Amino acid sequence: MKTDIHPMYATATVKCACGNVFETRSTRDEIHLDICSNCHPFYTGKQKLIDTAGRIERFRQKYKKAAAN
Repeated sequence: MKTDIHPMYATATVKCACGNVFETRSTRDEIHLDICSNCHPFYTGKQKLIDTAGRIERFRQKYKKAAAN
C-alpha cells in the first residue's frame, strides 16, 4: 500500500445558521451549515404536509385527455 496518500482527519467544528455547534471529524477545520438536525423540520416534528390531491388530479386529467386522442 502507498503511504502518505490519505488525508489527515482531525476534529472539526460544525456551525449551523440556527446557532447549533458540534464537533465531528473531517479533513476541514471548520464547517458552516444552513440547516442541521437540530433545526431541520423532519427531525423537529414541525414538517408541513402538502396537499397533493389537486396536483394528482390535474396530472390524471392531463394524461387522460392525451391518451384518448
